[in-house]
Amino acid sequence: MTDDLNLKDSCKIEAATINDYRRKLPQIADTIIASCEDETCYTHIDYEPIPSKASVIDIIERFRQILFPGYFNRERIDPVNIRYALGQATAELFDKLGEQISHAIRHDCFRYNQPCSECEENGHLTALEILNAVPALRKILATDVSATYEGDPAAKSHDEIIFSYPGILAITIYRVAHLLHNLGIPLLPRIMTEYAHGITGIDIHPGADIGERFVIDHGTGVVIGETTVIGRNVRIYQGVTLGALSLPADAGERLRNQKRHPTIEDDVIIYSGATILGGDTIIGTRSIIGGNVWLTRSVAPDTSVILESPKLVYK
Repeated sequence: MTDDLNLKDSCKIEAATINDYRRKLPQIADTIIASCEDETCYTHIDYEPIPSKASVIDIIERFRQILFPGYFNRERIDPVNIRYALGQATAELFDKLGEQISHAIRHDCFRYNQPCSECEENGHLTALEILNAVPALRKILATDVSATYEGDPAAKSHDEIIFSYPGILAITIYRVAHLLHNLGIPLLPRIMTEYAHGITGIDIHPGADIGERFVIDHGTGVVIGETTVIGRNVRIYQGVTLGALSLPADAGERLRNQKRHPTIEDDVIIYSGATILGGDTIIGTRSIIGGNVWLTRSVAPDTSVILESPKLVYK
């Protein structure tokens, strides 16, 4: 009985102590709020909403539902309900995409003091344009899936690739983000591709220009820079970097919008760990770049570039 009383007293003391801690929170919150006035720190406190990362992730998932119908929908889709299911999915995606595009456009208008660009209307017009492109997107993604299956003996079916391959997920998100990027929509394309980067380890800038039948095998550690151009039927493996040469301190503004990343022509294979750098670097058609190769100059078509076999030392 005495032990029970002591336990109750202990609980009361603990509760009182935690309450004392909580009473300090308003003062702490005031100091945090005051720090928001420091212009050297970053905040977005405004009456106009900024795009929402959570909403953008939701938009990605909704895109996957209409790009690969029946794979990622929560409800079954069959010939009886397809018109209703995809009609509803398209309408909901239009509303959410239009809203986030409008927020992104308006954010730039306010940030750079631009003249009115009719953000709300343009946001929804752009959403309509993106949705009109879905059939073409589905066709090019089908080539990516087919090329992945044809080149991977471990793949048991196209379904397995669509459901589970990180390369296809990253390419799917990239192709949607690339459309938005080409239409001049700020923020959203990069949020999309960096989300893909975070969950797959594959970093594709939405500005890169990538042809059909593109395959990223395994994928982890792949980096594809903003001005990269990749032709048709290209396959790359994990750890490949298509990047820029070392940049000077003032490169941000001076080299913005200039080609800084390589061009990979049709039917090229780039094996794991290869690094190819520079805007003037062109890898010619049907070339093969071996694992761990470092390239900063162009390669003629039908060329194989490999490292000499290393000398192993056994002790």
